[in-house]
Amino acid sequence: MARVAREVVQKAGVDLDKLLDMLVRNASAELTTYYYYTILRVNLIGLEGEGLKEITEDARIEDRNHFEALVPRIYELGGKLPRNMNEFHDISACPPAYLPDKPTDIKAMLDVLVKAERCAIGGYTAICNMTAGKDHRTYDLSLAILHEEIEHEAWFSEFLGEGPSGHFRRQGTGFERNSPYVRKFLHD
Repeated sequence: MARVAREVVQKAGVDLDKLLDMLVRNASAELTTYYYYTILRVNLIGLEGEGLKEITEDARIEDRNHFEALVPRIYELGGKLPRNMNEFHDISACPPAYLPDKPTDIKAMLDVLVKAERCAIGGYTAICNMTAGKDHRTYDLSLAILHEEIEHEAWFSEFLGEGPSGHFRRQGTGFERNSPYVRKFLHD
């Protein structure tokens, strides 16, 4: 499979080494963001924090799903993940979403969350631009992730008072609510 997928993508004019590097770095960003969002979510307490907990949890779960959806494509194209978790963390396409020094400062918490989402949007936009019309499978996957990252950014930017986004709370619970765009790439 990897040989055929690689040949098709290379013949279409995609720099496969660069694409794989971008995919691995974005997979790292997704997994590390999942980890850091876990810490952030646990610290969302009090009246202000509780209002953010649900959407932070949705973004956290979806980032894990993004990682799970990216890994098969990386291997289909003949790539691989680093053997060492520390190395994987350190090549992330986005900086760590560290807990702010003062975790009760909700604005600082929101700044961390929205910056992480904006970085992800930039990364997936770049992959979409590179693969549009050339690598349909990677483009479709990256576009699906991009849709969800844009929603995450909209949720957090609304809490910062940057204006209405036009996005509404997703309906349903659990798996039926999470990853509406990426779900088709996930395997149970």
